[in-house]
Amino acid sequence: MENLFGNRLLSARKMAGISLQDLANQLNNEVTKQSLHKYESGKMKPDSQLIIALAKRLGVSVDYFYSIPGFKVELSNISYRKYNSKISKSLQASIEEKAKETFERYLELEAILNLNEERDYFKFDQIIKDSEDAENAAKELRNNWKLGYDPIPDIAEMLEDKGYKVIEIDAPDGFDGMKANIGKNQAIVLKKSKSDAEDMVRKRFTALHELAHHSLKFSNNLSDREQENLCHTFASAVLYPEDMAKKEMHQDRFHFYQNELVYIKERWGISFPAIFNRAKQLGIINDYVFKRFNIGYKHRKLHLNEPGRFLSREKPVRLERLIYIGLSKEAISINEAAFFSGKTVGEFRAQLMNLV
Repeated sequence: MENLFGNRLLSARKMAGISLQDLANQLNNEVTKQSLHKYESGKMKPDSQLIIALAKRLGVSVDYFYSIPGFKVELSNISYRKYNSKISKSLQASIEEKAKETFERYLELEAILNLNEERDYFKFDQIIKDSEDAENAAKELRNNWKLGYDPIPDIAEMLEDKGYKVIEIDAPDGFDGMKANIGKNQAIVLKKSKSDAEDMVRKRFTALHELAHHSLKFSNNLSDREQENLCHTFASAVLYPEDMAKKEMHQDRFHFYQNELVYIKERWGISFPAIFNRAKQLGIINDYVFKRFNIGYKHRKLHLNEPGRFLSREKPVRLERLIYIGLSKEAISINEAAFFSGKTVGEFRAQLMNLV
């Protein structure tokens, strides 16, 4: 409270993923790195013109610097699903600060609405040592959650229905997803889709990969890479159950045709490479054929624009639903609803008009 502006400035800078010197440079050195440090530490206060410039550069409203978080969130047991490149420390700090800021709003809104919903977290008690164990864990999840052998329409909403806190954040390439604990809450952070037309199969896989990190206990003899691969096995086995995969792909094959892969992808919501992996896991193809498929996939540049679309939003919706519940009960105002949604009042009002 004594340094509200400084703490909020620090948070906004972390979310932007930039250093003090970067921020000074992007403000055309109208303020020095040393002065910015003093603002963050509470030793100095900027004038109104500079506050407006800081808000514009950091992508927040001026009100953000003076809003008091209703909840202080601490993330623990964090793990990332890594993309092709290593996640830098500045990117990690940005991701975690954005996640904390969103979860603070999320938990504050739950408290206002006096929500205390039951959680149905999945926990597999057996120690995971190999792919067979990961396969068994996927079967137990489908059994416990009564999913049967059908395709899962929307992974994100399914996880929210079970009590997981799932959010999306804007993040650059290099980040797919993250899991963390917030007190007793199990949370999953996904990368926000760039457009509604964006292929959703990667996001589905990522959400289940992070669920594996929450739900599975791995042997201490396994390396980090081996644990990651077993999370992949679990995710693909949940998406495409063994009995159905064997029935549709059959045994001992040497070819996959694009039309067939599109059919499987659009029905089950699983990517071509994950289908290849699934076929290898189940002994439908051998290592040589698997390698040949992946070479052909890259050679034809299918990784840049994979055919087929799985028709799912894969968008967490619970936080947004709670905002409208709060409005309908008159528990929150339009201004508060805009705050909880992370939008300006104008943006939120326009959104309301679109829904009429």
